[in-house]
Order: sequence, then structure tokens, then C-alpha cells
Amino acid sequence: MLELGFFIDGSYTTGNAKDKIWVESPADEELVGSVPKGTREDAVAALESAKAAQKAWAALTAHKRSQYIRALAKEIENDKEALARILTNEQGKPIVQARDEVKGAIEFLTYAAESARRIEGDIITSEIDNEQIWIQRVPYGVTVGICAWNFPFALATRKIGNALVCGNTMVIKPPSETPLAVMKLGEYLQKIHLPKGVLNLITGSGSEVGDELVRNPITSLVTLTGSTGAGRQLYHAAADNITVLHLELGGKAPFIVMEDADLEKAVQAAVDSRFYNCGQVCTCNERMYIHKSIYNTFKERFIEKVKAIKVGNPMLEDTEMGPKVNRDEVNKLEELISRSISEGGKLLLGGSRLKGDEYSKGNWFAPSVVEVYDNQNTLVQEETFGPVAVIMQVDSFDHAIELANQCNYGLSSYLFTNNAKYIMRMVNELEFGEVYVNRKNGELINGFHNGFKWSGVGGEDGKYGLEGYLQKKTVYLNYDIK
Repeated sequence: MLELGFFIDGSYTTGNAKDKIWVESPADEELVGSVPKGTREDAVAALESAKAAQKAWAALTAHKRSQYIRALAKEIENDKEALARILTNEQGKPIVQARDEVKGAIEFLTYAAESARRIEGDIITSEIDNEQIWIQRVPYGVTVGICAWNFPFALATRKIGNALVCGNTMVIKPPSETPLAVMKLGEYLQKIHLPKGVLNLITGSGSEVGDELVRNPITSLVTLTGSTGAGRQLYHAAADNITVLHLELGGKAPFIVMEDADLEKAVQAAVDSRFYNCGQVCTCNERMYIHKSIYNTFKERFIEKVKAIKVGNPMLEDTEMGPKVNRDEVNKLEELISRSISEGGKLLLGGSRLKGDEYSKGNWFAPSVVEVYDNQNTLVQEETFGPVAVIMQVDSFDHAIELANQCNYGLSSYLFTNNAKYIMRMVNELEFGEVYVNRKNGELINGFHNGFKWSGVGGEDGKYGLEGYLQKKTVYLNYDIK
């Protein structure tokens, strides 16, 4: 059992919390930890601490701020195996994938620290004599980061590094399902002697703690990684104070494979990009559009590989897929598949909870494949966020693009082809913020991760992600040179 409090103003506390949030292992339903269930008063305390610390933090040079971020990355590196095991216990992802998440967190922080020397402004000529126009990039002030449960640790550090190096302070609210690894950060912050209030961590419900963090006038910017439904709620909550929002929301990634593609490479990428982390990835392959000339061969090879996925104890090194994060998610998958079949879909593999003694406890769902014939089928239009692959035949590239764009989401997408014309048309016609061409998913820290339509506004990573934590101040400097 890992029991952690809030981390506010440089120390752990339980604040005003009367209740706890209990964290269960998705694999066997055993309790693995707890955190306090915060109140609005606790959220206000975290924000006020961040506000008190912000001016002095921003007054440091970006290089000095970056040294703290490097030190935090080093502390995580020193404790990476323990953190990976916490992630596996609370979220259910295989230990190998949990190690990947911790590695990614270290890279996010390291890249942010390196970005201290990349914060730049502009000097522009003026139409007026003896004048220059300066455009400075300055911090927002107090920022709030709200993280999803599928990659809680990596998502938190993705936000923390850029926010802090730019001179903002931050309050992080991890998800109630998987808060433990994120709340463990407080121990490392104490070791590196981060100034009090620069980074606060608080747990609690979205309806109370999350709502207060977003609505409170202290907050200047909110960055959320979560569902589209959560994004809509934040829009309403942020409206009164016109609070700046960065929203990375749901996805429904099309996976297009054309007749000239490297078939083996496409099949493997389709499996990897669908079933990694039990399909609980916003950039997952959510719906496959396969050209008719290769459709049957692709489908046969794909199902063969899906059958070979090793599902089981996520602490074992050779496990490839663990459980879903909670029982509600399992119920949702069963409902979506049932609706899809009633609408004409055909179940090719799986489709239900896993049976057997080793799966008697926990939230286990079989790797599944459903064939559909209508682009309006439930499994084509609604985000699955689980180990259910959807496959559909298309007649041409035009057909694939048309069906791919018939969707409210616009986060990630895939195209497998060696045809340069297809690739260039994709740039102009595919309505998604991110496209993986001839490879599986996995954005890089120096790229830019953002979505169109219902998938959000703003984005993370690279130089554009860094700029998202800075606002522009324009100075008209008039001087006398006589």
C-alpha cells in the first residue's frame, strides 16, 4: 500500500480531506494505495501557494529554472524501476510498457530543460521615427495541469517541464484512477529543493477539485489531457474568467492501407498501434480502411497476429497486454460491440471478457476484431479506447479519405503507401492534426502533438508546445537619439 497526501507548498499534507480515494490494481482488484479526496478549499490552497511563488520563480533566469527541471529528471532516473512498478500496479499496463512511460517522462523533462535557451522574442521595425517594436514572450502565471489515467506520469511531466521552464508555476491534478506515481513526485521535489509552491500536486474529483482549479480566477491557463466530454466541461468552467485552455482530447484514428503498401509492415503496425496499453491510447489505430485488392490477405494476417498477443500478469516481462483500467471500461466495450453487431457488424475474434481462473479477478477483455460495412457503425464513430480493432474494405484512395474524414474527431491518423501522390494529397485532404506515414504511433518530443475538430485546441511538444506556455507582450519603444 502506497499512501500519499497532497503536495502543497513544499510538503505533504491531507489538508481538509475527510475521505480517501482508494486505488485498486486492475489486474487482481487488490488495493495498492490511497490518496486524499480533496475539497474546494484544498484546491484554493494549492492555487494560492502557486500564486505566492510565481513572481520569484519567473524572476529567475530560464537557465536557473532549467537546472531544477534537470535535477527532477535525475531523481526520476534514479527511481525509475520503482515508478514503473507503481504504474503497472495502478494502471495495469505491462511492466515493459510502464518502463517506457517513465523513460518518456524523463525525456519530456530533459527536453524542457534544454528549451531554456530557446525562449525567444522578436524585434520589429516601426513606421515611427526612433522606435522599435519588441515582442516579448512572458509566462502566464499560475497554470493548471489535468491528466488522463492512461499515461498519468508521462502526461504530468509533459506539462510540468514546459510550464516551469517558461516561468509559470503549476498545480497538477492526476486522475483518481491512477494518481500514485504522479503524487510520488513530491518526494523528488523535496530532494531537489524546488522552491515552495512552484509545483503543487492535489487529488480529488473533477466535479469539485477540478472544477475549482479551472474556475478560480487565480488560474491563467489550464492544460487538459482527457476525454472530449471532459474538454466540454472545462470550456464551460473556464468561460467566466476567459481562462486560456489547451485541450488534448479524444481520438478516432483511421488506419489507411493502400494497395502498394508494405503489407507485413502495415499489419504489424496495425497490431502494435491498436493493442499497446490495452488499446488505451488516444493515438491508437481505431478504425482500419484497407484497399480491396489486399483486404483479405491483410485481414487474415492481422487476425493471426492478434491471436498471438500474450495477455496476462502485467508484472511478467513477456506480457504484451494487461487489463483494462476499471470495470466500467470493460462494460463499455461489451456495450459498444453489442451495438455494432446489431447495426450489421460481424465479430471475427474475441468480443467479451476473458474467461479462466487467471482472469477471475480484474478487468480483463479479450483482444477483439470486428468487421464493419457501414461507416456510421458505432465502432467506427465512437472512441473505443480498448482492445477492439475495427476493419472495413475501401475501393480507392478517394474512398478511404472520404470515410476517414466522416468523423467528429481529428487527432491522429495513419497512412501506409509508397505512392507520393497519395502522401501529398493526404497532407491537403486528411483532416487530422497528426499523421503517421508508414509507421506505428508514437509522437516524438520535438514534434507537435495536436488535434483538429473534437480532438482539442492547442497542443504539446517541440517548440510549438513550449510556446503554448508563454503569452506575447508587445512593447513600442520610442527613444530619442539626438
